[in-house]
Amino acid sequence: MRTFFLLFALFFLTTNSALKAQAEISNTQKLESLCKIWGFLKYYHPQVAKGKFDWDREFINILPQVEASNSKEALSKVYLDWINSLGKVPICVSCSKPSDKEYFDKNFDLSWIDDSRFTPALSNQLRYIENNRVQGKQYYVEPVHKKVGNIALKNEPEYPDFDWSDGEIRLLIAFKYWNIVEYFFPYKYQTDIPWDVVLEKGIAEMETVQSQADFYNAFSRIVISVNDAHAGFYPPDNTFRWSPHIIKYVEGKMIVTGNRNDSLAQFSPLKKGDIIEYVDGKTVAEIMKEKEPYVHGSNQASKYRNLSYYVLSAVNSDKKAQVIFNRDGVEQEALVPRYGRKYFKKKNKNETYKTLVNNIGYLNLGVLKRDEVPGTMEAISATKGLIIDIRNYPKGTFYALANHLSSVTKPFYRVTRPDLEYPGKFYFGEEGTCGGLNRKWFYSNKVVLLVNEMTQSHAEFTTMALQTGDNVITIGSQTAGADGNVSSLKLAGGMKTSISGIGIFYPDGTETQRKGVKIDIQVKPTLEGIIEGKDEVLEKAIEILSE
Repeated sequence: MRTFFLLFALFFLTTNSALKAQAEISNTQKLESLCKIWGFLKYYHPQVAKGKFDWDREFINILPQVEASNSKEALSKVYLDWINSLGKVPICVSCSKPSDKEYFDKNFDLSWIDDSRFTPALSNQLRYIENNRVQGKQYYVEPVHKKVGNIALKNEPEYPDFDWSDGEIRLLIAFKYWNIVEYFFPYKYQTDIPWDVVLEKGIAEMETVQSQADFYNAFSRIVISVNDAHAGFYPPDNTFRWSPHIIKYVEGKMIVTGNRNDSLAQFSPLKKGDIIEYVDGKTVAEIMKEKEPYVHGSNQASKYRNLSYYVLSAVNSDKKAQVIFNRDGVEQEALVPRYGRKYFKKKNKNETYKTLVNNIGYLNLGVLKRDEVPGTMEAISATKGLIIDIRNYPKGTFYALANHLSSVTKPFYRVTRPDLEYPGKFYFGEEGTCGGLNRKWFYSNKVVLLVNEMTQSHAEFTTMALQTGDNVITIGSQTAGADGNVSSLKLAGGMKTSISGIGIFYPDGTETQRKGVKIDIQVKPTLEGIIEGKDEVLEKAIEILSE
């Protein structure tokens, strides 16, 4: 009998310990729950979303209570008491009515509300708030423009005296950004790392920050995880100094392809076709490996493009770059000057249009202005074929150009917009059309569009519009894959970033984000071609139009 009671006692203690361990949650899990509930209440709770509380201060006040909770029951009680203190959530009659909006379902997920680490009472309360969420204008977000739909932040403290060493504020800023993406980034479903995992990793990094550089790097990694070429991270004291040259990643090498400023390039020994091998004692491969975790991009093409900016350039350094480069198979050394951004405001002069060999017209959309379209199209009206170069950033000319390329009006995009009355959900707006209007004449000969990794955002949108032309093909390489109007985000202490704010798709539902625009013929530059001074993409277009 004594043995039986000893065994029973041992079984009871073991079982009780197991249940206790199961009930306890880690500090990271507690902080994850705080991030999600704080953000959810900010954009859903009628009293909070209308600005009746200092919501940043509420975060600071509740944080110690969350961290002190030692079980899911205790943690859920902290949240329930907090929610009850925020005031009544009235019944929302309109919230229960069927919506006439066509929702895009891939981006929305509030399944965390039913997390097993919450008590049923807390989950039920959060679901009640979801079903009776705020309607109408919100205090913290608004659409930039009603017809466009991407959000603008408002009434967010800017913390001019932000101190990176304050762990509570570090978490606050990280959680604020995470929730902006959670509810208002149309492409969250496309991230390489699930957004919940980004939160978990971000918390761990924010808790181990030892310096301002550590903080910037940790925050940058969160931003980079969005996988959006619009989502760069810009600390306030980041003074970038550029070389006067443009370099490009081609066939595994960084090669000089041109100049940002022809006048300044005269003071550098580098020229087009030089292959960069070492900069300031490091190989190009070492520089790329070191910088890649902090360089944004929607796809590898745009990441390589952005990485190329860092090879000859430097942050907060006036020193010339010590460069070893290869020219015609011979290694040479040189000092390459670096300049601040203000020196590159004046760009190289380029022709708006010209006539090439075999009577082929050429338009440079990086230069052509909207009011110049009618006269320019008249000037090239007699050409055998037309090349439109969109390896640049156009100036809002696509509607006017499409009227000369499309004989009838055609759809060219679909858009998803954030639903501010159901944060996290995106709905399809009207189909966008172009072409076939207000034209005195129509260009019926073949048209070739040129694109590459420099074709981003408005340039990609422009390409989509011009692709509706009656006799148009697109050649080149993968574009940047960052489509949709930009939402700029000001964070603490002058830190800035941004996201693509609306979703852009082809009319058939094909995504442009991360993928880039549709391309009919793939053509990429080669090292040999660049060294020989060729523009192989342009040459392919001339070949096609000359046939």
